[in-house]
Amino acid sequence: MIRLRWLVGLLLALALPACGPVTFVVGVSPGERDLVATTVLSDGGLRSPRIALIDISGVLVNAEQPRLLEQGENPVALIQEQLATAGHDPRVEAVILRLNTPGGTVTASDAVYREVRRFREATGKPVIALMMDVAASGGYYVACAADEIIVHPTTVTGSIGVIVQTVSLKPALARWGIETEAFTSGPNKVAGSPLSTLTDDHRAVLQAMVDDFYEQFVDVVRLARPGLTEAGLARVADGRVVTGRDAVATGLADQLGDLYSAFEHAKSLANIEVADLVRYHRRLTHVGSPYAQAPGHAGGTPTTQVNLNFNHLGLVTTPGIYYLWRPDL
Repeated sequence: MIRLRWLVGLLLALALPACGPVTFVVGVSPGERDLVATTVLSDGGLRSPRIALIDISGVLVNAEQPRLLEQGENPVALIQEQLATAGHDPRVEAVILRLNTPGGTVTASDAVYREVRRFREATGKPVIALMMDVAASGGYYVACAADEIIVHPTTVTGSIGVIVQTVSLKPALARWGIETEAFTSGPNKVAGSPLSTLTDDHRAVLQAMVDDFYEQFVDVVRLARPGLTEAGLARVADGRVVTGRDAVATGLADQLGDLYSAFEHAKSLANIEVADLVRYHRRLTHVGSPYAQAPGHAGGTPTTQVNLNFNHLGLVTTPGIYYLWRPDL
């Protein structure tokens, strides 16, 4: 059996493209799944205070994201674990949440938002949200939990709103002479089913849920951005996306900047002059710079890496209610 495992590993190594180093880990122990801190930027000094850089990347769902040849992560669980590690680290004085996400499910977005708020209240450590390429819809919802929001001029953000995507296959099935029939306990049980046709009652039920979750989203923005007037909030809360520059101009964000200005601002909020910027990651992964992504990390896939994420492939047809910006939906 052992020889067979080694043979399979050797065949896989030969089959994968030799575009870069390939690492196989067999039998990872619980201790090797612990988070460790790596300094990716430093002002110098021995045992300086720390600023923790926590990435929130990809679609936010409260489920493990399976990947090819590696153990998947639940993004919500990973973010909570990283926040807890930063909270228990006496050297951490502040946190930078680096957001690169179009949002996700309503509940996953709300869960991450609550974890950030809970971290701030429990530790008193300031949190800065730094928006990268996209921090829209649920990504912006999460950013509202931070003390301040810094955006790149090129960031796409906003998309304050809710979406429930439905698809009806019934007309297509009828053309092929295929009929479906569901036996339900109530007339609204099949609302949104792809095998049925939406009725006015179904639409009313789904729209009421969308309206409810939208009001919750607006309340979160209202709490986080007290400088926004009701008229200003109404203008930007219609589902539109805006650039980082527009976000600052309209009051959705505090200032333009980048990783380095966020690092400096975090030190200012924490009342410290020098610090180490650290990233938390699993053992046996390489983190060589503030921008480096470990292979398979939720937030980016190198072009040379074969990566299958079955949940994301099925997202368009996965039932659910989303704080999500997906222009291809």
